[in-house]
Amino acid sequence: MARCGAIKADGVRCKAEATPGAEWCYSHDPEHVEERRRRASRGGKAGGRGRRGGELRDIKALLEDLTERVLDGVLLPGQAAVANQLINTRLRAVDLERRVRETEDLEARIASLETKLGQPMKGVRQWQRQS
Repeated sequence: MARCGAIKADGVRCKAEATPGAEWCYSHDPEHVEERRRRASRGGKAGGRGRRGGELRDIKALLEDLTERVLDGVLLPGQAAVANQLINTRLRAVDLERRVRETEDLEARIASLETKLGQPMKGVRQWQRQS
């Protein structure tokens, strides 16, 4: 396959493979300008940082875009497989972050309860608290 003929803003030639029968890769092909612009505009509509599920929405959008590009013949299956592996790695990292947050939250709640239980409780006799 031929390399993309585009020269990037930094003056370096694009290293991606040109789409079959074209001079450019998908990212530089002038025929796909509107489609790329339309897909890029979806980004701000799903919500910003700090909203729950934002990163998962982004990952789902990446998977949808990846699927569309493979089915349209714009992206080779091997490239899509590598992209999918990277997305799966990102999903594992997101899940790990979630589990760490949950663990830290539970540890804080347990510490708070232990602090409260360590203080004398009104209306409870000493022998009742020891059990």
